[in-house]
Amino acid sequence: MKDKFIELTLGSYIISHGYNAKNKEMMEPIPSENFVKKLVPISRIKSVSEKYILTDYVDGRWIYWEYEEDYNELKKILVSQEC
Repeated sequence: MKDKFIELTLGSYIISHGYNAKNKEMMEPIPSENFVKKLVPISRIKSVSEKYILTDYVDGRWIYWEYEEDYNELKKILVSQEC
């Protein structure tokens, strides 16, 4: 099946590198002064909040991206996609 993409305007992000021995999530914030448009495969999106969109990354990592789009509009687009 061919991936479907969504164009998002993304800014700063946080990489989750997994968990340490005390079960605390290891986070690496990557600040950005600008937001840029990116095409994101819908299959990589794990969840969306009003501030962040969570996607998978390489080697089992996850990324929490800040985004500019309106949450309700983004929700409508994602919910309307065929699975």
